[in-house]
Amino acid sequence: MTADRTVRFRQRGFTLLEVLISMVVLTIGLVSLMATIATAVWATQSTQEDMIAKQIASGAMESIFTARDTSQLTWAAIANTGQGGIFVATPMPIYTAGTDGIIGTADDTTTGQPEVLVEPGPDGIVGTADDIKVPLNNYTRTITIAQAVQGGVPVANLNTITVTVTYYTSKLNVPKTYVLLDYISPYH
Repeated sequence: MTADRTVRFRQRGFTLLEVLISMVVLTIGLVSLMATIATAVWATQSTQEDMIAKQIASGAMESIFTARDTSQLTWAAIANTGQGGIFVATPMPIYTAGTDGIIGTADDTTTGQPEVLVEPGPDGIVGTADDIKVPLNNYTRTITIAQAVQGGVPVANLNTITVTVTYYTSKLNVPKTYVLLDYISPYH
């Protein structure tokens, strides 16, 4: 009988303190996991708007380079309006190119139309009657062109182009900004 008693004393379970400590550690781990999931969900809520902003900025940049490459613009015209150029340096709504065919110029607001993104409808085919048209009302684009500077010294025949797209996410109504920076010279 003495052997049974010693075995019983050795087979004790967890104490209440040990259970409480393990519950606290488990709770901290679960709260951290929930925060990570919430961050991931928040990030995916605006992925479509992020992609649209990148496309708007890329389209503006391509328009400027194409105008230079096709000699549609002179080097002097690739500047902001206050510096003798044709590009508006203030935030503008997203319009299609005006009569000059170049995105981000002053004639966009007078002759261009507000741009609309066309997505396929339920049939999955773009160009049919059920297409979904998404107006780009919550986006603005700013094109800033300045002479490039290296080490505090202006670089001749080299400009920086900064295209900034500002937008609000539709689900979270949080302002976001996408910036695209590139360099341009008068040479192709």
